[in-house]
Amino acid sequence: MKTYRAIGFFLLFVISYGSSENSSTSRGCGLDLLPQYVYLCDLDAIWGIVVEAVAGAGVLTTLLLMLILLVRLPFIKDKEKKSPLGMHFLFLSGTLGLFGLTFAFIIQEDEMVCSTRRFLWGVIFALCFSCLLAQAWRLRRLVRHGKSPSGWHLAGVAICLMLVQVIIATEWLILTVVRDNKLACSYEPMDFAMALIYVMFLMVFTMGFSLFTLCGKFKKWKKNGVCLIITLFFSILIWVAWMTMYLFGNAELKRRDKWSDPTLAIALVSSGWVFVIFHAIPEVHCTILPSQQENTPNYFDTSQPRMRETAFEEDIQLPRSYMENKAFSMDEHNAALRTAGFRNGSLGSRPSAPFRSNVYQPTEMAVVLNGGTIPTAPPSYTGRHLW
Repeated sequence: MKTYRAIGFFLLFVISYGSSENSSTSRGCGLDLLPQYVYLCDLDAIWGIVVEAVAGAGVLTTLLLMLILLVRLPFIKDKEKKSPLGMHFLFLSGTLGLFGLTFAFIIQEDEMVCSTRRFLWGVIFALCFSCLLAQAWRLRRLVRHGKSPSGWHLAGVAICLMLVQVIIATEWLILTVVRDNKLACSYEPMDFAMALIYVMFLMVFTMGFSLFTLCGKFKKWKKNGVCLIITLFFSILIWVAWMTMYLFGNAELKRRDKWSDPTLAIALVSSGWVFVIFHAIPEVHCTILPSQQENTPNYFDTSQPRMRETAFEEDIQLPRSYMENKAFSMDEHNAALRTAGFRNGSLGSRPSAPFRSNVYQPTEMAVVLNGGTIPTAPPSYTGRHLW
């Protein structure tokens, strides 16, 4: 009896210990997971899992696009398509950084995570919008002159514009963390937004400049300009939405502490997918697409001028009176030979053909040389042959 009581107490202890362990861990996460990464697997906070899955799909898509460009690089011969490849790789790297930075807003914050958030947010967006501005400059040149700037110029412009935001983010961290001895996570939402003024300027300026890509005589590049305008339009909408929610909406709904990280994470994922769908995929497709030969005639295009069907009379200028008389005299001579007969030494006497009628019958050459009309008989022709 005492043995059964001991076993029962042991089972109750195990059950109570397991329940206490499960209560201390989140549903869907393992027992050995650090609390900092609980939102990556917590089924009670489903937003982290959804954003994580969407960001992971964006990482795979971006890596696939970069791999396609690397594989097709030796086969790209067109100079206008090969020059912006460095800029395209920079843009895809920035888009990959947006998807990667999303995970920094899913995990719980500490000093290192907050410093990474504050520095990389503006820098990565500055890289993406700098590449879009360089792309707008490239398309503007292509639409107007048909020639693109060199690849070094495009990549150099994008990097130089990004370095401005690097300086701004570095100074912000130094002034607030190092000089004032504040924690990296202790910053106001308005300070975070004020540090992104340069990025917002780049975005708006690129949007205005990209409108000029629709004006020019080389129309085949205007489709790229339309994709660029759509990309910037949706990016501006996303920025207006997340800044309104981050600065005012969360405080009004009294969800500032709980909804700040989801707001920024969703903004990163949305911007990354807008860049991929409306800019990266069309540009990669345009780059790997074989160039059409402009000199190859399109026989199905009805707008092209047709070839001249009869140009013999215009190319070879011959006296019409001479050709008419020549054709008439040759006709007379042949008729006379057929009437009189032609004797050949080897073949013997050829039978004479019946004499042609007295009506003047011009040859086909005379009709062609006369422009398709039957020439009239010379005035000296009387209808009979006189010998």
